[in-house]
Order: sequence, then C-alpha cells, then structure tokens
Amino acid sequence: MDANLFTPVHGHYNAHKLTLSGLDESAFARSLTSARVQMNPHQVEAALFALKSPLSKGVLLADEVGLGKTIEAGLVLSQRWAEHKRRIILIVPASLRKQWQQELFEKFSLRSEIMESATYKAFQKQGHFHPFAAVQGIIICSYEFAARKADELRSIAWDLVVFDEAHRLRNVFKKDGSARAKDLKKALQDRFKILLTATPLQNSLMELYGIVSIIDESHFGGENAFRAQYLSNGKSSVALDGLRSRLQPICHRSLRRQVQEAGHISFVRRNAQTFHFEPGDAEQELYDRLSNFLQRTDTVSYGDRTNALVVLQVRKVLGSSTFAVARYLEALIGRLRSRKPASVTMSDDIETMNELEEEAGEEGDDNSTIAITQEMIDAEIAEIQDYLVLANSIAKNAKGEELLKQLPKVLDEIEGKGGARKAVIFTESVRTQLYLRELLEQHGYAGRVVLMNGQNGDQQSRETYAQWLDKHRGTDKASGSKSADMKAAIVEAFKSDDKAILIATESGAEGINLQFCSLLVNFDLPWNPQRVEQRIGRCHRYGQKIDVTVVNMLNLKNQTEQRIHELLSEKFHLFEGVFGASDEVLGTLSSGVDFEKQVLEIVQRGRTPEQVEFEFDALKATIQDKIDAAFEDARNRLLGEMDTTVISKLQDRGKELARILPEFVQRLLIAAQAELDGATFGRPDDDTFRYQGRTYTTKWPQADEQNWQFFRVNDGLCAEMIEAAKARDHTGTPQAMVFRPSLYPYEGQVGAIRDLAGQAGWLRVFKATMPTPEALREELLIACTTDDGRTVPSDVADQLFIVPAEDAGCAADAPLESKLNAIEEQQFGDFSARVLSENEEWIDAESDRLDRYAADIEIEIDAQIKDLEEEAKELRKQSRAATLSMQDKLALKRKIKRLEDDIDDLKMTKFQKRKEARQKVEDMLDDFAAALNLKPEIKPLFTLRWSVE
Repeated sequence: MDANLFTPVHGHYNAHKLTLSGLDESAFARSLTSARVQMNPHQVEAALFALKSPLSKGVLLADEVGLGKTIEAGLVLSQRWAEHKRRIILIVPASLRKQWQQELFEKFSLRSEIMESATYKAFQKQGHFHPFAAVQGIIICSYEFAARKADELRSIAWDLVVFDEAHRLRNVFKKDGSARAKDLKKALQDRFKILLTATPLQNSLMELYGIVSIIDESHFGGENAFRAQYLSNGKSSVALDGLRSRLQPICHRSLRRQVQEAGHISFVRRNAQTFHFEPGDAEQELYDRLSNFLQRTDTVSYGDRTNALVVLQVRKVLGSSTFAVARYLEALIGRLRSRKPASVTMSDDIETMNELEEEAGEEGDDNSTIAITQEMIDAEIAEIQDYLVLANSIAKNAKGEELLKQLPKVLDEIEGKGGARKAVIFTESVRTQLYLRELLEQHGYAGRVVLMNGQNGDQQSRETYAQWLDKHRGTDKASGSKSADMKAAIVEAFKSDDKAILIATESGAEGINLQFCSLLVNFDLPWNPQRVEQRIGRCHRYGQKIDVTVVNMLNLKNQTEQRIHELLSEKFHLFEGVFGASDEVLGTLSSGVDFEKQVLEIVQRGRTPEQVEFEFDALKATIQDKIDAAFEDARNRLLGEMDTTVISKLQDRGKELARILPEFVQRLLIAAQAELDGATFGRPDDDTFRYQGRTYTTKWPQADEQNWQFFRVNDGLCAEMIEAAKARDHTGTPQAMVFRPSLYPYEGQVGAIRDLAGQAGWLRVFKATMPTPEALREELLIACTTDDGRTVPSDVADQLFIVPAEDAGCAADAPLESKLNAIEEQQFGDFSARVLSENEEWIDAESDRLDRYAADIEIEIDAQIKDLEEEAKELRKQSRAATLSMQDKLALKRKIKRLEDDIDDLKMTKFQKRKEARQKVEDMLDDFAAALNLKPEIKPLFTLRWSVE
C-alpha cells in the first residue's frame, strides 16, 4: 500500500483528537477501545455517571447482579489511569483480591499490587516506611487489612477509592456497627469513592443512610433527620419520591430486565444435578473416628482450641478424600514430634487457609509449645498412626468412583446441547486434586487433564507454561507475572481441543474466566456460600453460550454435607435459575468465614443426629431469603425505577457508541499509517498491519485468537506512537497539503470534502482546554476559510484529517490572519460558553444539595428535641408511680431536669446551628466556585495551506 496516503500532520492532529479529555463517550472512547471486553451501553452509562461532576465526592453503582459492576469500575479506573490520576486503591473481600487483579490486567491491561501482611512487610524490609505510599500504581487489599492500616490510608491523597461488596459498610451509622467500617469511613472521608453493591439496603431504609454517609457525610443532614423525613412516613409515596430525588445524584442502578429490554444482553440459566454416593465401611470408619477425635477437648493436637480455623482446616480435609486425610495425618504426627499442637501452617493442602486467616483477622501460631508430658504425646502419636494406617489402606474412594461412573453421561448431555465436551472439577484439597488426576487418567482421560492450583509446580504444568511462554513471549498476552501467566497458560490449554478436564483448587481458579465450559463439578462442597457462587461464576458469566450444569457430589451417610447442600440450594438458591445466588441473600452474610465457623460449631457440638438436625434448623431460620413485602415494595420504588426513561437512554447510548467507536478506531489506524514508518497494511482500510516483525490489530478477540498484538491507545506501541506524535512541533512555517478524497479508503462518505474539490484556503488548529482539576475538558478548534473568504464549518474541516493527502512543502503565501483570527475568537468563545454553562449546572446542583443539607440540620435538631421530650414525658409518667420510693423519685426528677436542660440548650442553639450550617454551605459553594472559576486556555497546534483535488 502507498505509505504516503497520510502525512505527519494527519498523525499529529489525530493523536491529539484521540486523547482529548472530557466527560462524554468521545473522551471515554480511548478506554473503551483499549479494553479486552465487549462493553455494554449500561456499563458505559454507569462509568460516565461516576465521573460526571468534579464536585462529587463519589457514587454508588448498584446495578443488579450479573450486569458487570467490575467492568464499570474497571472502565473508570482505566480512564483515571489514562488521565495520570494513579493513586488508586480497591478495598474488596479477601476472596476477591486475586480475581480483581486478574480482571484488571486481562480486560484493561492495568497492573496492580495486592497489599497484605506479607507484601507489606516485604516493602518495609526494602526500606519503605509507608508501604501504601511506596506502590506506584493500583493497590488491592481486603477490608480487614485496610481497616488495620487506616491511619496510613488517611495520609495518602488517593485519586480514587473503590469499595467492592460495599453493603458490608451499610450499618456504619449504628453505635454497635462494624468498627472496620467506621475506621475506613474516617480514613477515606475526603477521597473520591465508588461503592459497588447490588444490595445497598437489605432490611431498613437506614442502610441507605449508612452507605451514602460513606461517600459524603453531608449528603443527608444526620441520622435523626433522615428518620424523621423518610422512616416515619416510610410507606408514604411522597416520602419515597423525596428520598429517590435525593439519591439520584449519587446512586446509579440498572436492572437486568431493563438491559434485556434494551436488547443488549441475554442470560443463560444454571441447572443442578446431584451425584449421590455412599462411602465404604473403611471410609466411614475413618471419618467417624477422626470426627470423634476432633470433638474431644483432651487431645494434645487440638484440645479446647480457641482458633477455629485450625479445626476448620482438618474438617475440610476430612470431607475431601482419604488421600488428603493421610497426608494431613503425616503432617500432624511430625508436628507432635516437635512438641507443638496442630496449626493452620503445618499443611498447605487447603490453599485458602491464609485467606481465611486474613478475613477472620487471625494468624496461625506456628511457634507455640505445650506443657505436656512425653507419654501423652507418644500415646497420641500412636493413636494418630492407627488412623494413618487405616487411611493408607483405603485404595478407592466412593466419591471418586461415582464421579467416574456419572461423568461420561453428563458430558454427553452437554455435548447434546451444543456445548464443548469439557468439565471443570473443583476441590478444596491439592492432594485430592492429584488423586483425581490419577484416577481420571487411568480411566479414559489420559493426556486430557490439566491442573490449576496456587503453585502449579507439577511437571505437566511447568511444561504447559513453558510452551505458552514460547508462543506468547514478547506479546501483550505475557504479563511478566509468573502466577498470572501460569493461569493464562492453563486456561488456554484447557480451552484447546485435546483437553477435556480442568481440576482446580479454590485459590488456583480465582480470577479465571471459563465461559467456554458449561459443566462444573463440586467434588468438595465448601461451607461458604460466597465461595460456591464464585466457583459457579467462573463458567456462568457473560459470554457463556449455553446453560451451565452444576453437579454436586453428595454423601448419603454424612448429615452435615446433606444439610449444607440443602442450605446452599434452598436458602441461597445457588444452583438453579438465571442468576443463581441472590445478592439479597448473600448480602446477609457479613463474612463467609463467619458462616463457616457457625457450621463448624454445629459439627463440633453435635453428639447425636437429633442435636445436629436441631442446630441446622436453627441456622436455617436465621437466613433471610425473603424480604417483607411492604419493605420490598419500598425498596423497588427507590432503586428499581430511579429513571423511567432508562431503556430508551440505554438504546440511545448504544447507538452513540456504535457511531463513535468505529470513527475512533479509524483515526487510530490513520495515525498508525502516518506515524509508523515501515508499517505495512494489506489494504488502506485494513484494521491489521505488520510492523517490525509483528502483527498488530485493533480487534482484541482477533489478537487473542491469532496471537497478535492488540493495538490500543492506552498501551504499548500505540501509546508511545501517540505521545511522540503529540509532542512533535508543527507551529513553524505553514505547510501546504493537497487532499484527495478519491483515495479515501474507509467505508462511509466524505461528501462534504468532495464538495470542496477545486477549492483552496487556510486553516489553523487550536487546542482549547478548561483546566478544572477533576474535570479537564479539551476540544480541537479549527478555524478554516476558503480563498474567497467563506468559512468552512469546523466539522467539515475536521474530516480533512481522515482524507488522504500529499505534503506539498512550505506554503508559498501568507495566511489570511484576520479571517482566521475572527473564526478562532468565535469558536473559542463558544467553547468557553459551553464549559461555563456546565460549571453553572454543577454549581446549581451542588447548591440545591447543600440547601437540602442545611434544611436537614434543622430537622435533625427538631428530631433530637422531640426524642428528648418523649423521654422526659416517659420519665414523668414513671415518677408518678405510687410504688416508687422517695429516693427513686428524686433520682428520676434529677434525670428529668437534666433532659429539660438539654432540651433548652438545643432550642437556644438551634438558630446558631442553623446559621453555622448556612455559613458552611456558603463556604463550600465559594470553594467550589473557586475551583471552577478557571479561565479556558488556548494553544495553537499548526497552520495549513489546504487544497482539495
């Protein structure tokens, strides 16, 4: 192809055009086209909502489950990163840290650091006194760890804070509310925050007050004012309408049915199957004897332990396989020989124990010693050796045999539905994982099984990784992180035609996407509902083509397993339906590990089947799977229809994206043709090209399939090219260029340019900037005129830079300065008026919000007075009781007097407090006005003598 179709001026102009900052779809286009994900309009809508006002302290993104809140947040992160606002922290449940890290890299090429105890200490050893400040980029940490380091978080000027599963914070307003939530609220109160949750309120409208107070303490005036306005009249249509109006600037919510009606997403179902089995006599004997051993309080190994995680670990092993039990018992014997009790650190078979410790705020004591006689230790070792002999004598496990028997049948069903003949099998134990691989490979699956766990140190995994690395070395698929690349290698191997089974542990599968697989087997069923949902979500996710089958292995002789399965199925609704576990129900769990501990207490206490049954019935009763009808109606009115035009808005957003994104990619490729000397395109409008021995494409699925480089503005070669083109100075002697629309290579018309055929004139390009810190807005202004003095509209002049042209050297005559200056002045005036109008809208909205806040303060004081008066009235009633002693009556009268003094004080200070609130509003508005009262700037980019042939 002719390399001279596009010139350096094309490259310079389009490089600026592609990276303009703003608050609409056009400015977001660079992040949208840089993401490895098919963005949906509702996700773009949510991201734009999050960043729409520079005066906002944050937003609540509350889309229903299944709509991709992670992608919405990732888009905001990507945009902030592109704007060089890179002090970003994500605070998420411990079990989701790796998933967030993986998704940010895979979908947005954003690297992050998981900050936990080990990494924190490593930074300190390197001489970093404040590890959070030392990380140059995105930080991910758990709620628990963030709360422990709240003082350090407070000292950092974060550009963006994201809370995932933010319903954990909704009871922060309560006196006995979570101390963690209170610490995080205080530490991050002045930072811009995005809160992600599908369930901002579960049981009371007060939870909305709590979660909004995390974002902005001044959005509602106070707890009493909120109660007075919205709870006392909670069923009032007027009250709900008023609350919805208050929420609209800060809360965005899309519903699944709205997205479906807009025609953007179709959801598949999940269906459940159960493989029942009965363990053999030896297996049952091993289980019963070890279970009894764990229930005893006189053992050296466990005794009457306070660290439930130690016992939970062995319970997980016991429910997995006899092979896992044998390895655990070997480790326990070694531990006793060192005169130490059992510890979570003595075995790495259950990889999630560290994570459970993090979430529970507990740490395993690996160095404790016990004052026990050697005789007692010797006796216990002998007892455990008996168990070990029994475990090693069991050659077959009934659960594994049942899996072998049933797996071909269910694979046939999947294949019959049009799915790939593949299954992912989950186990909690690394040792059980090895047993399953051996079992399957001996029965028809030789060479067709891959493993995924936290280490993947086995020979097969190392070979898979080496082959993957050879294939992708030097491409943007290789992240440089061995753990992330190992996962990518194994997923790619599993996706290939010659593999059928992936056996995964919990930590191994965090963050991976398996939407090409529609069969999932829970070989071990975790007690934690959130963990089960995460497993199923690996397959049942956006991009899945057919219904997902979830198989659970169920021991008919194990009462605990049966009741857990019942809870997960009937109360948490995990295994069937379109969306699986309702966030409504999972949201009732403050912590998955706490739920596991509740189950453990039942198992440890239960001495008879009847007792266990009673305890599980009590636990079942505490799980709220249905919401009071009246409250549900109020919640739906608040959050379900926040904007009745949402469907048409989503459709319009989709149309706008369909217009903007192709043009953006077109300009990107034009810039590449102009800037990359030696790049070869198969044809002028090709979206794929060769450069320096590599193939690049703007289509990420094609890049992944063909092992090509994904060409995108925010990363790699393209980012370097764009910056170099922008930095080049074209403000010197004006050039002359001849534009040839007949050579225009792309689909679509440039009719307006063709209409200029035979004409010539002058143009000058300026960049106009409104430098508001949190809302930088930029536009390219083009002053363009013909030689006979006619003004060429700026949108027409803009099209010149997508039309092929020839560089005709330096311009022979001088530009029409007076005409260009007049057009420039008019366009800059229009730009200034637009940004001024936007600023005024933001100020007006903030003024209204703060006026409501000031009114809330008055209501807050009146509500406090009313509460005190009611309390005093009740005390007067009590003081009149004939049965009271004189001493008690005097005590009550003194208490009434104190209340009356408090009431008088509040009444006297009410007007002063109102005045203070009004002054606070004025001061805040002045601050906002000062932040926005900046003057737009203008900078010339180049002047051009143009003609069209």
